[in-house]
Amino acid sequence: MAAEAVAKLRFVRMAPRKTRVFVDLIRGRGVPDALATLKFTPRAAARVVEKVLMSAVANAQQGGKDLGDAESLRVSRAFVDNGPTIKRFQPRAQGRAFSIHKRMSHITVAVTPIEVKLKKAASRATTKSKPPVKTNTPVAKKRAKAPIAEKRAKENQ
Repeated sequence: MAAEAVAKLRFVRMAPRKTRVFVDLIRGRGVPDALATLKFTPRAAARVVEKVLMSAVANAQQGGKDLGDAESLRVSRAFVDNGPTIKRFQPRAQGRAFSIHKRMSHITVAVTPIEVKLKKAASRATTKSKPPVKTNTPVAKKRAKAPIAEKRAKENQ
């Protein structure tokens, strides 16, 4: 496994589905691009994800890893897991009670040097082969007949 620096923030009092939007935005991007995206996004979840990303970058530069500065890093993995749910009740009319679920998130962001991604992509390109073209499907047969139909139409004119 390639060298990577990870930062986790657990028990964030924010619903996972609201946080996943911003984690999906930064996954696979370079760190400067991801930070700029999060900085100019006017949502509370973006601030939290930005702090986790900055922590991952700091972990990459410290702790004996020294993977490089922020410009030479990219977000390799980023995901949000469900945390525990706090359950509360809201009193309603006629003695009823509606339940309120206050959800929590566990946010994880990992950064790696950009060169690692290029090596993996190059190795994948050499091992992957193209799938065989299917010729017995109705669409393929229709495409094969199309030049003949055009030729006959020209002859009839």
